[in-house]
Parts: sequence; C-alpha cells; structure tokens
Amino acid sequence: MPALTHFDDSGHAHMVDVSGKAVTSRVAIAEGCVKMQPDTYDLIAEGRAKKGDVLSVARLAGIMGAKKCSDLIPLCHPLPITKVAVELTLDATLPGVRIEATVKTTGQTGVEMEALTAVSTAALTVYDMVKAAEKTMEICDIRLVRKEGGKSGLFEAPRG
Repeated sequence: MPALTHFDDSGHAHMVDVSGKAVTSRVAIAEGCVKMQPDTYDLIAEGRAKKGDVLSVARLAGIMGAKKCSDLIPLCHPLPITKVAVELTLDATLPGVRIEATVKTTGQTGVEMEALTAVSTAALTVYDMVKAAEKTMEICDIRLVRKEGGKSGLFEAPRG
C-alpha cells in the first residue's frame, strides 16, 4: 500500500508540498446519485418542486462546491480550476437523479476532491430542494470514476 501523503514522519497531518511537482493538465470525473420514491421523482421530472428547478439549482451548487473545495477539506490546495461541468440526469430506474462532475485544471496537483465535492454538493442540493416532499431520499455511490494527469497518470474505476 502506498504511503499516505497527508501525514508526516511523526504521523501528524500536514498539507503536501507540491512545489516540486510538474505542472500538467489534470482532469477528474466523479459520479453519484440520489435515490427517491417515485412520487418525489415525478415532482422533479414534472417541474412541480416548490423551491424551483431542482436540476438547474443543483448544477450551480455543484459548480460552486468544486470551487470551494479547499475551504471545506482541510488539506486540499486551492487550485486554479479551468472547468467544472456538472450533469444531472433523471433516471426512472432508480428512481432518482444521477450526477456526474468533470473538473479540469493545469497545475501541480489533481482535482479529484473537487470533482467529488461537486457531486456531493449537487446531491445535497437535490435533497434540500425536495426534502419537504420526502426525507427518506438516499445519497449513494459517490466515487471517483476517472482521473488523468500527474505522476500517477490515468486511473479508471471499474464499472460496477
């Protein structure tokens, strides 16, 4: 197992020094979903949520979440993000909303946490927008599915 980079030799948490790393193009893609009852799904699909357009608001929240990642996760570096795309798709087979976030930068460290934060924030926003209709929704399966760039190169999670 590789060494955990956020701990020093004494086991204390610290921010990793990335100053010696090469500046490269980096991309991360994360996904997740919000499962809900069919009636709640219909509320979103038919645009009847009292708070407004659930998917549009959640998309904006996901973008904002990616941009605020270093404010939320203590050891994340603030990064010059060059792109955040958050896609929310209604899926009647869940039933619920599937979320995918793609984050890009050119820098010395990756954007995996930003992509995961985008998905998490979008999912929490979906929940917030329709929680009056259902409190039993489940935020599920948030994970990194792809990362490119940097010393470790390409990572692709197995589809499952």
